[in-house]
Amino acid sequence: MAEPFTLTIFYKGVEQSYEAELRLMGYTHKIAVNIEGTEILFEPDEERNYRALLLEADMQKKFDTELIRLIAAELEANLK
Repeated sequence: MAEPFTLTIFYKGVEQSYEAELRLMGYTHKIAVNIEGTEILFEPDEERNYRALLLEADMQKKFDTELIRLIAAELEANLK
């Protein structure tokens, strides 16, 4: 069951919104975030911090690591 929501962060001094979707998977969950048309999955690690997962087909695309870090931090702040 997917639960869509909008994730809003401040990135480079500008408020930006991203479409996101909570996906429940058994005893855990993943959050799919659409960044520039690419779906990046965030999942909690053993310490309940979020890590980003990228499909192999999308590995050649370049994403700003600061943006990924800010999204993970926002998820942690809202979901812990």
